[in-house]
Amino acid sequence: MTMQLKQYLKLAQLQLDSDVFDKPVTNYIHEFHGIASKDIPIGNEAILYSYEIPKISLDGSCSIFNTPDSEYYDLAEIFGGRNQNTTHKLAILNTLVTQTAIAMSVDWLGIYQRRTKYDGSDVLVKLAYWGALSRAEFPLTEEFAAQSNNSTVGMNGVARIINDIPEYIKAGGPYYNCDSRVKAEACLPLFARSPSRIVGIVDAEAWQTDFFSNKTFAPLLALCIVVPEFLI
Repeated sequence: MTMQLKQYLKLAQLQLDSDVFDKPVTNYIHEFHGIASKDIPIGNEAILYSYEIPKISLDGSCSIFNTPDSEYYDLAEIFGGRNQNTTHKLAILNTLVTQTAIAMSVDWLGIYQRRTKYDGSDVLVKLAYWGALSRAEFPLTEEFAAQSNNSTVGMNGVARIINDIPEYIKAGGPYYNCDSRVKAEACLPLFARSPSRIVGIVDAEAWQTDFFSNKTFAPLLALCIVVPEFLI
């Protein structure tokens, strides 16, 4: 059963008028479910599991802008291998990310799932994205959350919208800023059917300030409501 908009806004502590968004969000939810119900061509499944990532600084705190790592990130490792169900869900998530990014005209959009690695550490792992290469994992620790919206939202489940990142940083706000092009960000939590459980995040970034408004929130909210149905 899909989470309703009012319930999602309450859980994510988003101060948005549900009456304004109810119809457009519902329309996008129906559209996304229609996309997911179709037979999505898989093509080369390796592309769904493996993607390019940037090099990470020596202290592990930041990705190095526009500098690809020599090795690709392989999702099969954290999922314990490939199988038909995982491949199908990754195809759906990649398609939904693309459709949402186009609907929003956003510059970067990614879906992350909360996973526990073999060493017992919890991370947000990027399952699908639209835009420039970016790091694959965000540690879910208090230390990393001190500089990362992704980790913070992945831990506390409270949405964070920043429409002027340069001013936010100037005012002393903590921020994982490894791409100077990013001027606005919306980081929203994903919830399982059990509302108290945070299962991931959706992160959207724009190269212009004041990007996130009533015009761009509807497809993003619909994505956050639908995505948990297709997590691995």
